[in-house]
Amino acid sequence: MTETQLPLRGLKVIDCATLFAGPLIATTLGDYGADVIKVEHPSGDACRMTGLQKGGVPLWWKVAGRNKRTVTLNLNKPEGQVILKKLVADADVLIENFRPGRMEQWGLGWEDLSAINPRLIMVRTTGFGQTGPYKQRPGFGTLAEAMSGFAHITGEPGGPPTLPPFGLADSVAALYGTNAVMFALWERDVQGSGKGQWIDLAIYEPMFAILGYQSTAYQQLGVIQQRNGNRSVNNAPRNTYKTKDGRWVAVSCSAPSIVRRVLTLTGGEAVANDPRFQTAQGRVKHVDELDAIVGGWIGARTLDEVLAAFEDAEGAIAPVYDIAQIMADPHYQARETVTLVDDPELGKVAMPNVVPRLSRTPGRIRHAGRPLGADNEEVYGELGLTPEQIKELKEKGVI
Repeated sequence: MTETQLPLRGLKVIDCATLFAGPLIATTLGDYGADVIKVEHPSGDACRMTGLQKGGVPLWWKVAGRNKRTVTLNLNKPEGQVILKKLVADADVLIENFRPGRMEQWGLGWEDLSAINPRLIMVRTTGFGQTGPYKQRPGFGTLAEAMSGFAHITGEPGGPPTLPPFGLADSVAALYGTNAVMFALWERDVQGSGKGQWIDLAIYEPMFAILGYQSTAYQQLGVIQQRNGNRSVNNAPRNTYKTKDGRWVAVSCSAPSIVRRVLTLTGGEAVANDPRFQTAQGRVKHVDELDAIVGGWIGARTLDEVLAAFEDAEGAIAPVYDIAQIMADPHYQARETVTLVDDPELGKVAMPNVVPRLSRTPGRIRHAGRPLGADNEEVYGELGLTPEQIKELKEKGVI
């Protein structure tokens, strides 16, 4: 596939954000062909110092920084602010995640930048948004996972609220933010206003939105959802179960047809026809009995036996994988869900592939995250700066 086939070719994105929601928006746009210029402080993005390294090379950065040209720029310095304005002059999107008011202090707020480029889309990513009493609080995904209500409903009954072991809220916010960018570009270019706008992305709000109808149930019925372990408050059986050989599987029975197949397989026709189990409400009420039946059947068999029987019965089941098992799985391999990217520092680098897949203009990983400031000369040369000027800016700590 050639570069010109990428669907966002010609789109210029300035990524001034760090850890992690804002940069992930830029990563997604870059995956589909946007020219993403990653603006880092001369000391380096915090992502370069986060997580595991190999020989001093940051591994997380290889994924988060992929498909981005990387430049260094100190926005605290007036010269740095001038350069950012030059970068923004012909950009389509700028992404930032400083506390509200910081960009304005630098002369880089919405009013300043939109005056330079009226077509600019500016994504402002913060923990709690640009308005409201909490707007100046430091905001991270962990706080969003807590305040959104997610942690309250995650964990075992009677146990503590549980946080996810990865950047869930940041990732969810990035997906919503990417959608918002595309909506704004559609309005600007297809509907034809020709005007940019700014996007207020508070990390806690997308996290709250994906939790569904909790606010409706509370407002209408006074119901407050509680922690329920791996069980569902809506359907049963739905849980993880341990096999005879010590492996774990997840079973979900959201559709009535799947319920009947699973109950017939694990308990026979008598269980499948039991009046207590004919409605979702009834199955949830009698979830202990159902878990004993399904869990007992699975616990008496090996993983291979369980998966084969469920496949024959067309029941919904999946093994609980760790990353080693994911890398060895034939379905992952057939779909190239994990791909290998050539990298001059690490050789072949495994990372998640671009998803979802477009049939005619799919995205592509052109390169992994690059070393700090690797594209200073190229990008700043495009702005008209000479090698001597670039050298002087480096000596002054601007880049």
